Amino acid sequence: MHFVLLSQEGGDLNFIDIKLDSCLRRNDNKEKQMKKDFLTTLAEEGILADGAIGTEIYKRGIFINRCYDELNITNPQLVKDIHADYLKAGAGFLTTNTFTANRLALASFCLEESVAKINKAGATLAKEVAGDNAFVGGSVGPIKWAAKSELSANELKKVFEEQIKALAEAKVDAIILETFLNLEELHIAYLAARNVCKLPVIAQVSLKYTGEEEGFVGLQPAEAARTIDSWGADVIGVNCSDGPLGVFEAVKIMAKATNKPLSAMPNAGMPKMVQGRLLYLASPEYFAEYARRYAQLGVALIGGCCGTEPQHIREMKRYLKAIKPTGLRSDAAETKITIHSEISDSNKIPPSEKSAFGASLSKDFPISVEVDPPLGINPQKAIEGAKLLKDLGVDAVNIADGPRAMARMSPMALASLIKDQVGIETIVHYCCRDRNLLGMQMDLIGAAALGLNNVLL
Repeated sequence: MHFVLLSQEGGDLNFIDIKLDSCLRRNDNKEKQMKKDFLTTLAEEGILADGAIGTEIYKRGIFINRCYDELNITNPQLVKDIHADYLKAGAGFLTTNTFTANRLALASFCLEESVAKINKAGATLAKEVAGDNAFVGGSVGPIKWAAKSELSANELKKVFEEQIKALAEAKVDAIILETFLNLEELHIAYLAARNVCKLPVIAQVSLKYTGEEEGFVGLQPAEAARTIDSWGADVIGVNCSDGPLGVFEAVKIMAKATNKPLSAMPNAGMPKMVQGRLLYLASPEYFAEYARRYAQLGVALIGGCCGTEPQHIREMKRYLKAIKPTGLRSDAAETKITIHSEISDSNKIPPSEKSAFGASLSKDFPISVEVDPPLGINPQKAIEGAKLLKDLGVDAVNIADGPRAMARMSPMALASLIKDQVGIETIVHYCCRDRNLLGMQMDLIGAAALGLNNVLL
């Protein structure tokens, strides 16, 4: 098909012949490239997903007797606000508000004829918020629980196909099959997705972790990973389950069973009843620490499930800034930490060049004496003691870190005062028990900036 445009330049008319089908092909190629970009980005950079949708809807005043999927039509702004909050928190993958938007579940609200409308609306809302800043996954949950009678595999497949087709037609970037409790139903959903679209498929199971002794009850992580891998799913993962620890143990095992990209989206643990409301008590910091552990295992898609909120995703984003999942799978699967200590002789700094105390180590018997930090803000007694020790020929004073488990002046602060006012070498005690990795890194950088070059860990 052709059409002609006329343009005028300097008084002359120019005929521009445009072939419409070539334009359509370019748009189609662009769409195919976008699909490829999701898996490429996942493999090369890793992607942080969003958290719970239902939790946020409930928190914003919509009670559980409502159809949350219908809100895509009846209260679209609320749904967009939730997506926007996750995007602002740092999520690069937004899931649609369509987890139970299948014919069987919607029938409970007399909405079974609105499957396509609700799913397309959900995808459109997420895409409008995501723009070019995030990918959108069409959320599809299990449906057997909503069936009033036993359904055949073919009947289940048709129900899945109806929902997934609507999501695909609304141009989501991937289909995410989540919270499936058994492989049989997940396989039916996977086949339905492959039958109606060519989008990447993320296949996730929910597992039951009971602790170190018993491990997993029922479906096993290795079995799930190998089976889903054999189907050809693009991403294999675990979501919901029993919180971050259970999901960590699961993906640790899955990493040994498959080379496919992994996903991890735990819930916030078991909810507690507080003043008549069910609340999830796992802190954002706790979640973020496990997010970092997932990435260190090589997990490419990390997010949250029930009970997680934008603040969890914001903290996870902060913890994941310096970590990429690519290339860590083979080493991390063994769950051992390898410390690379091979430093060439040319790069080694002799102790005598690190500090004056390091130089004193070449003596027959260097002497240091311990000084406790004050309980308050007055360091004068400790400083006077350091002056006396220096006059007596002591090589260094070592300063304890919170001795007797009491709140005292920071040993780094006191060490800096003594070093400046007395001129004697200090050895700073540093207890790792009360600090996370980021805090330790910050403290050591600060110590170096202050010239405190002797640290006892």
